[in-house]
Amino acid sequence: MKFQFPLNRIHCFSQFRFYIFISLLSFCNPLEEQYRVDVERMFGSQQRIETKVLSESDIKSLPKPVQRYLQYTGVLGKPQTTNMRILFDELMYKTPNSEPMVSSSEQYNFFNDPSRFFYMKASMMGVPFRVYHSYANEKASMVVKIVSWIEVVNVDGEELTNTETVTLLNDLCLFAPSALLQNNITWQEEGPLSAKLMYQNGKYKVSAQLMFNEKGELINFISDDRAALQDDGSLRKARWSTPVKEYKEFNGVKVPTYGEAIWNFPEGDFVYGKFFLKNFETNLVSKIEE
Repeated sequence: MKFQFPLNRIHCFSQFRFYIFISLLSFCNPLEEQYRVDVERMFGSQQRIETKVLSESDIKSLPKPVQRYLQYTGVLGKPQTTNMRILFDELMYKTPNSEPMVSSSEQYNFFNDPSRFFYMKASMMGVPFRVYHSYANEKASMVVKIVSWIEVVNVDGEELTNTETVTLLNDLCLFAPSALLQNNITWQEEGPLSAKLMYQNGKYKVSAQLMFNEKGELINFISDDRAALQDDGSLRKARWSTPVKEYKEFNGVKVPTYGEAIWNFPEGDFVYGKFFLKNFETNLVSKIEE
C-alpha cells in the first residue's frame, strides 16, 4: 500500500516554510540600520547650547489663538523643544474602501537644524513592509521595502522635499508648540479661533491654517502645499488636513493622542491614516534603543 502525504498538510508546510523565510529576511534590515545611523549622526552634530525657558513675554507677538494654545499645552516655564521622539500605532489605508494595514512607527525630529526621520513597520497578509522617510539638509526621500530587501518605492527630489517640509511643520505645530517662535516662521491672525503661518527652510516655503477650539486646543492643521504619492510614482498636489483630539499630558506638556491624515481631494475626502500616540519625549541627548 502506497502512503500519500495529505495535500492540505503539504500546503500548510509550504506556507510555514514561506513565513520562516520571510521572518529570516526581516532580521536583516538595511533600511532600519540606515534610519539608526541617520538619527545617531544628527544627535552627534547637534550643538550643545543652553535651552531657553519660554516665558509669557516671549509669546506676546504671536496671534491670540496661538498664545492661548501655548498656555493650554503648558509649555510656558519649560525649556523650548529642540528635538523629540514620537511613537505611534497606526491604521493605514491604500484606498477609501480598503481594509487597514496595521503599523507602528518611531520618529525623531530636530528643530534647530530642521530634520525629520520617520521609520514605520507594517504588515499585510503576513508580509512585512518597512517605510523610511528622511528629511535633512533640505532634502527629503521616501523608501518602501517588502521584507526589508525588495524595494517598491524610492522617491526624492524637490517636489517631495516641499511636501515633507509641510510634514515637518505639522509635527512642529502639533507636538512642539514651544518651537513656534523660530525666526523662520511668520504669522497672520485670521480670527479668534484660527491663524495662518508661513514656514521657510532654505528655498522651501510652505504655509498652513491652524484651527483651535475655545479650550485653546489646536484641532486641525490644513495646508495646500503638500502632494500625494500616486501609484505611478508621481505626486499629486492636494489639500491636506490632520484633525487631532484627545489631548493628554506627557512630562507636563499636553499633546494630542489621536489624529487623522486626510487628503481633501475634489472628488471627496480620503482618510488614509489614523494615528494613536503611544509615547512622546523631548530634548533628548541620544537615540533611545528598545
